[in-house]
This record gives sequence, structure tokens and C-alpha cells, in this order.
Amino acid sequence: MLGNGESSSPSNTPSFPSSLDYRDQIKAQHALCEALYISYLDVVAGFSMGGQQAYYWASMYPTFVSHAVVICGSAKTSGHNCAFLEGPIAALTNSIDYDDGKYREKGVKPVRGLKAFTRAYRAWLHSPEWYRQEQWRGAVKGAESVGGSVDKTEGAFEGWDPEDLLILARMWQGGDIGIFSGGLLKGDYRDTLANVIQAKVLIMPSRTDQYFRHEDSEIEAMYLQKGKLAVIDTVWGHVAGGGANPKDTEWMEEQIAVFLGTTLKD
Repeated sequence: MLGNGESSSPSNTPSFPSSLDYRDQIKAQHALCEALYISYLDVVAGFSMGGQQAYYWASMYPTFVSHAVVICGSAKTSGHNCAFLEGPIAALTNSIDYDDGKYREKGVKPVRGLKAFTRAYRAWLHSPEWYRQEQWRGAVKGAESVGGSVDKTEGAFEGWDPEDLLILARMWQGGDIGIFSGGLLKGDYRDTLANVIQAKVLIMPSRTDQYFRHEDSEIEAMYLQKGKLAVIDTVWGHVAGGGANPKDTEWMEEQIAVFLGTTLKD
């Protein structure tokens, strides 16, 4: 994914643009398909921001994609989701070692800012019930308290470059397939769902996701011509869709297999 520090990103490409849009990602991926003589995709699947990209694929190239699997993502980033992201962004950009973006020219790694970003971000990964059940005891090795679990995971983004994190966070905030709609409902993501997307779409939100709420997915399923909703019944919040809990992963695999008309093998 552009901007993730592995593909072309602010951290490794001097002339990298100051902002990214999901359209940039899909155009690049489509160009790669063309270069490889791939004329269609049977399935586009993604988790979180990858799920949003699956929606963009089905919206930008309606006849190129047969199936889309959206796991813990959304057709439009909600206002609540946008507001949440401002917290980690502010924690990073207001840190003393980020130094208003001057850390590079001073040769400083803004570790404090990156740890602050993680602390502001972390509680939203799981659900309140996950914490109530003290699931962190098994998930974070050696943690003896909630605070200890946070301390032990605060370095999760330490290997990232801040500008990569920020450009992806801003792209996440701007997610909205409504830009592909037309007519009287121009700009409305629901119009894109109903009148642009032709692919069969499996939407799999987590019931306890605090980023991409399952209520939004339920609305999306109502507008899709060929949409199917399968809610992950879990306390693991957003990360359930990323394979954090084996039981949830097994259930998702079964749902995807049924959706694609295949059979899982042992």
C-alpha cells in the first residue's frame, strides 16, 4: 500500500505527494494488474483500510471485480471515526520530538511521539467488553494490569516514520465512495452502493468494532444490489477482523467460503 513505508512513501520517496487518496491506491493496483495482463479479479478482499479499498475497487472498476469482501471497513469513514483519528494524530504531531515535522532535518527519531500515538490509538482496537473480561492477560505476554498491557505495547509503531502514519491516517479519514455517484444523489455513498457497484459484496463487520461500526455496515447492505452482511459476534473489537482471535478467524473463513461457493479443506 502506498504510504506504508514499504511501497513508495513519504519516508522513502523525496518527491512523494503531501496527501494520498484511496483512488491513488486503486489506480496503482489496477495498473499493476494491466502490466501483468490480468483482465479481471474474481475476488478483492481487505481488512480495515484494505476493506475500504475493496469498496473503492468495486466502485472504480465495476466490471473488473466479481466479488468484494469487506472486513471491518466501510464505504464512507464516519464522522466518529474521523474524530477518533484526530486523537492519535494530535498526540504525535504535538510531541516535543516530532518538533513540528523538523525531526528529520535534526536527525531525531520521534520515539515519544510515536509512543503517544500508540497510547491514544490502542484502547480503540478492542472493545470495552474485551477489557471487562481482561482478555489482555492472554493477549499481552507478561501483562499483570491494564496499564502494564499498555506499557508493553506502546512501541508498536516505533518502527514507523511519522509522516507515513500521518498520510495514511488522513487518507483513512477521507474515505468515501460517494465521489463515484452521479445524478440527483451525486456525492452520496449510498447511490454508489446502489447504482455503481456491480460485484457481489460480503460485508463482515465486528459487532464490537469502535472504528467501523456494524450499524454502518447494516445500512450499506441495504443499498447494495448483491450484498450480504455477516457480523462477527466477538468481543475482540476491530482486531477480530485481522485474525487476532482464532475462533473469529475460523468463522470468517467459513463465511467467505460459503460466499464464494467453495469448500474449506482441512
